[in-house]
Amino acid sequence: MYNSLMNKVGFVYDDIFLSHDTGEWHPENKQRLVHIVKALRDSDIWEKLIHIKPRLATFEEIALIHTMSYINKVKAIGSGYLDPDTYMSKDSLEAARYAVGAILEAIDKCKDNIISRAFCAVRPPGHHAEVGRGMGFCIFNNIAVGARYAQQKGYEKVFIVDFDVHHGNGTQHIFENDDTVFFFSTHQSPYYPGTGSDREKGIGKGLGFTYNVPMQAGCGNKDYFQVYQDLLPSIINSFNPDIILVSSGYDLHMRDPLASMRVSNEGLRAIVASILRSSSQPVIFTLEGGYDLVALSDGVKLTLEEMLNI
Repeated sequence: MYNSLMNKVGFVYDDIFLSHDTGEWHPENKQRLVHIVKALRDSDIWEKLIHIKPRLATFEEIALIHTMSYINKVKAIGSGYLDPDTYMSKDSLEAARYAVGAILEAIDKCKDNIISRAFCAVRPPGHHAEVGRGMGFCIFNNIAVGARYAQQKGYEKVFIVDFDVHHGNGTQHIFENDDTVFFFSTHQSPYYPGTGSDREKGIGKGLGFTYNVPMQAGCGNKDYFQVYQDLLPSIINSFNPDIILVSSGYDLHMRDPLASMRVSNEGLRAIVASILRSSSQPVIFTLEGGYDLVALSDGVKLTLEEMLNI
């Protein structure tokens, strides 16, 4: 039974995210968000959303996940490379703190019953960031900090869905020994970053709370339907989470230049709809990958359409 707030959807965004300057040549550049916002403004969706400004996450909040030595390293860099793929400009640290703060603000708004769903249009993305290491365009692990913060706010059991075409290695490793955070991922395999085998099911008390579905290059709508319509809902129902957080990577789309999947807009819509129908609890999406500007902006738009309508 869906509650009356289910169609109150927050859109968390600020132009601060454009100040993370990776260069126009870099696939993870500011045009991603420019195109998303324009597509939404040009549609009838914009006026239906509850517009929310992110807040600046404190270093103490970021330290819910990351080591202070790593945080201090990021603070000291100023501008430069965290790894061969991950560039920081002079304003990237501030943007990264707001990217974390976006999901924290969305959680607060859900807790206060102002919204029950949110989409965080942020950059830099986060799911590759490990406890003590940034990688794969990611500085801080936005969704992982969000999960721990949600637990502080009373959402004891957190379910994370990651449909980015790249495996969320950082998120998995952070929670693999934890039975209160379930991590579910579909991703192209073999592919960057090389993790996410179906044999990786968690460790210690977290055994059984990691579920990877590696998918071969060329998989399309039908393959994803089998996972998201036939498999995921029963897993979510069995775990019975208090909140669902979604790492939303639109690089599984057939147009994306960095991957080899064959998912269409219809397939993306079905993935989102299956996630939303799986639980009546709050659901917060946060942006990860997606590097074809048309596919990305279309994907976010259809995600919000489903969030408003289901």
